[in-house]
Amino acid sequence: MMRHTLRITLLISLCFLRASAQDHYLVRAPGWAIQQIASRNGVTVVKSLTGSAEGLHVVSVPRVWNAAQIVQNLKSEVQWLEHDDALTVPEAKASGPQLRGHSGHLPLTDFQSMVGYYGTFAWGAYVNQPAASLIRVSDSHRLATGEGTVAFLDTGVDFSHPVLASSLVMGFDFTRDWFGGSDVPDLFQSTTPILDDQSTTPILDQSTTPILDDSVIVNQSTTPILDDENAFVLSQSTTPILDGFKAPHAFGHGTMVAGLIHLVAPTAKLMPVKVFSSDGTSTLSLIISGIYYAVDHGAKVINMSFSFSGTSQELTKAIDYASSKRVIMVASAGNDGQSVVIYPAGYSQVMGIGSTNNQDVRSSFSNYGSVVTIAAPGEGMISTYPFNHYAAGWGTSFSTPLVSGAAALLVDINSNITEAQAQQALSQAVPIGQGMGVGRLDLVQACQAVRGH
Repeated sequence: MMRHTLRITLLISLCFLRASAQDHYLVRAPGWAIQQIASRNGVTVVKSLTGSAEGLHVVSVPRVWNAAQIVQNLKSEVQWLEHDDALTVPEAKASGPQLRGHSGHLPLTDFQSMVGYYGTFAWGAYVNQPAASLIRVSDSHRLATGEGTVAFLDTGVDFSHPVLASSLVMGFDFTRDWFGGSDVPDLFQSTTPILDDQSTTPILDQSTTPILDDSVIVNQSTTPILDDENAFVLSQSTTPILDGFKAPHAFGHGTMVAGLIHLVAPTAKLMPVKVFSSDGTSTLSLIISGIYYAVDHGAKVINMSFSFSGTSQELTKAIDYASSKRVIMVASAGNDGQSVVIYPAGYSQVMGIGSTNNQDVRSSFSNYGSVVTIAAPGEGMISTYPFNHYAAGWGTSFSTPLVSGAAALLVDINSNITEAQAQQALSQAVPIGQGMGVGRLDLVQACQAVRGH
């Protein structure tokens, strides 16, 4: 009797868990009708997108035995329906020195020096790093220093970092639905889950190294995170330890991306659009929301340092909308080390960015082939990190903001430049073959192409 009672209790528990689990879908329907449609089909409206994304909603379908029929019934009543995919960002298959592309140490000549950089002081190793010389950052600033707003869809940013503070403008945190875009709250409170079932939540760093579309390898021998005077390193698990807090694995990624855009285009404005939590989670609906928000709030350039293997009709619509507003879009080509097409870099309106080392050799982790429009350095890139620190990272995530910064330089020269015109100017690159598109980024040649000499 006891055994049967336990079996019945277990079955009831399993049914309860299945009923409480939810699956999220993106649906397109008139705002005035969505609540009635949801009610008729036994689903819940989680969120209705606003602005130019109006008419797009996220609904929650209970995972019950007839869930498939519920979805079919719902599909018959709306204009469009697709799963709100959890975007598991591809990780590089390699690790250690093979992923890093080389095992040499970072230059240690000026780790302690601070230099003036466009109204503030920055660490000399950041301003004068080898990659900056290779793509001719300093020389390009005789022609342009950046104009317009560059939105970066990422994990947020540290608004207080002295190198970035004067360039940052208010953005939005879609993981919490409030204005700003700061990544600092992720240290003090967990982000409210976007999905009810963690098995479908995207996790960026399922190993210990990746952050978004890149891999940041920080260890005691090669890549310390440093402040002005004293170096400290990440733990062996590569989880940052900041002032006693164990930070999420992806924490600081957006601040690093912002720092590299700023390095190239120091007078451009930077808009954080937080669509990834610092633990590396996101969904298709968050990415789409971020694109519409960036366009509607005046971004001239959108940086997307992430990638995923699939596409969708609603994501395509968002990309088309940005393109129709003459926004220049730049995205990572991915870190699989393969000739594969990933998105959003795979869209024709988006420039896909591959990674090279400082000897113009394709990084072993970088994807190549048709997905790559142009390449830029992506190994040992030194950038800003929260709380007035700096970090070094490897990956196409860190090549991408260099090209976004380049686009802001072109906007400085021609405020009406289109994505096609920007891509044409950037094609004045250093040919290197290796499946790296038009070649490695050369800022001076690109700026001169727009200036007409």
